[in-house]
Amino acid sequence: MELFTVTLPSNMEQSAAQLAALMAEYTTNDLHIANIERNAIAYTLLSDKEISCQAILPYFQLADHSQSVFQAASKALAEFIVTDMEPIILAAIIRRKYRNNHAIDAPVIEKYCHELLHGTEWDGLGTRFLDADRQRRKSKVADEIDRYLQENSALNLDGLTSFRLQSYRTELAEIVDYALDEYVLDKQYQEFISLLKYFVGLQESKVPIVHLVHKGSHEFVLYNEKFQPFEPKPHSDKLVAEMLETEMNIEDMVISSLIAVSPKHIMIHTRQEDMQVIRTIETIFDNRVSVCTQCPACSPCFEGNGTIQPDSRIY
Repeated sequence: MELFTVTLPSNMEQSAAQLAALMAEYTTNDLHIANIERNAIAYTLLSDKEISCQAILPYFQLADHSQSVFQAASKALAEFIVTDMEPIILAAIIRRKYRNNHAIDAPVIEKYCHELLHGTEWDGLGTRFLDADRQRRKSKVADEIDRYLQENSALNLDGLTSFRLQSYRTELAEIVDYALDEYVLDKQYQEFISLLKYFVGLQESKVPIVHLVHKGSHEFVLYNEKFQPFEPKPHSDKLVAEMLETEMNIEDMVISSLIAVSPKHIMIHTRQEDMQVIRTIETIFDNRVSVCTQCPACSPCFEGNGTIQPDSRIY
């Protein structure tokens, strides 16, 4: 007895066997938990893109077992949609929303969406928030598929993801909008950094070298060539000063100090060389920058006594 059929989009025919195996795995696990004979359900390929869910009699009892089967299949289909179809859905949303905006680089926006949904760790807490968010999306999709299977025996995944799953699609559309905002902000910031780099290239060097010591977190201290702390004068170029005041955040104000000093060489002493502000300094000042992660001059500062040893400094 056929319970339902699932039809994949034409461009995903190669995934039919994978999806059938996934549904079989979820169903077997759930039937075992419900103490139902595992041979009660079978998934077979009717064509390159059609999967049939068959109830095997006499092991299967519609009144007693159908709910467990629908729930298991719904979870498998939700896993497939979020893992395999979500990038396709996002790309379709981007094309539809910005089809008349030729300035939008769709593949780049897709990349931003991927980073938002599956990207890097959050503040050293690992990926648990990303994993939890992914599980939440899967549960949302599974619940709607389960309701659909209660009333329908034919499930077309293309139609389902295009015209149903409204709450899920709305969430993805919001992700696209947020990704576009991030893209625009990053683009503007990169243009701003390029302009700063241009100004730096026009400047004449005022001092031979400065030492920028990153003491941890967002704390930076600037030292002169004798390893004496000093505060640079405000930038004399009014345009640059206004740019830095309006565009740079508090952490990046160290860049304002470096531009005001205009050193021939910058030695950055840090234990976190991949920090964003350090990479930005390297971008703006280019080959003027060297990064030190451990030397006799800066080691005392990182080891806790905070005392710089001028006689042992390394340039």
